[in-house]
Amino acid sequence: MDIFDAITVVHAPGRRFAKLIHANGIVEAQQRTRTVNLHTLQLPGLWALATLLEEFEQRPDMCVVRGAILDADRAHAVRRLLHRDPKTGEAPTLREVPRRWIALDVDSLPVPEGMDPADLEANARAILPLLPAPFRVAKLVVQATASHGIKPGARLRLWGWCNRPVTSAECKAWLAAAPVDRSLYSAVQPHYTAAPVFVGWADHLPRRLAFLEGLEEVVVPPAPLLAPSPPPPAATALRRPGRLYSGGEVMRFARLLRVVQDAVEGERHRLLFWASCRAGELVAAGILDETTAHAALVQAAMDGGGKDRRNAEATARDGIARGAAEAGA
Repeated sequence: MDIFDAITVVHAPGRRFAKLIHANGIVEAQQRTRTVNLHTLQLPGLWALATLLEEFEQRPDMCVVRGAILDADRAHAVRRLLHRDPKTGEAPTLREVPRRWIALDVDSLPVPEGMDPADLEANARAILPLLPAPFRVAKLVVQATASHGIKPGARLRLWGWCNRPVTSAECKAWLAAAPVDRSLYSAVQPHYTAAPVFVGWADHLPRRLAFLEGLEEVVVPPAPLLAPSPPPPAATALRRPGRLYSGGEVMRFARLLRVVQDAVEGERHRLLFWASCRAGELVAAGILDETTAHAALVQAAMDGGGKDRRNAEATARDGIARGAAEAGA
């Protein structure tokens, strides 16, 4: 066992690292806490991680982070710090290390109409085509997040075991164009593991964990290949006079294009429409130029193996219009 096959547990006695969901629809976020207790657990493989997740599902006072404890003598009643706090002088408590385990957060990704949200395996398989190829064939633990089955789309966390330790920076580069939340890839970012707490009603899901069978390990690309580079059409669509755009805006549209490019035959139309709707929201917000965005989406469909340009143009146009209308409603 070594540090790569370990996970850092964050414990906040008396606090709540789980959402409260009331019967009237009100949702209370996880509680903030200034200090926590840190300890390390060894994980010999994905099966051990699955066992831990099953246990922590009922522990709203616990979550996990990617970072390793910097000093074992300073792990009680401490803050989650990667760097020294310039205001208080408090020393860092965590450090970046490569890990064998990886988690992918997906939010509101499209699934076939009528799919039962309680069928976690089916929901996960529906979104696998949107993820890098190694995840499509690997064994994964599927975890429903708090809003899965309440809000539309797949809202899941997928956990895998990598064939080599991977750094947070490598995760961000590798998944730059994937429709996942890359904020997870930081030493101090909480990975919430507890099930939500339902107030006045019962959990609508009979279970919140499931397994997808596949290869034992997720094959990580060699480090030299993990260099982030957004597709040029995304940057082009965002170059408009009089405004500078953040890297986050560029990458958001780049991920939409990659979803379309990577769509498998039979899924391309549905995913092009979904991506176009999301692009329409950006158009409505004044972030994207409609004409250029439309052209980029159609080209992404063609690059991914599409044969009917006229159909792609109509789908992208209708999706952008739908997304812009819904954003303005």
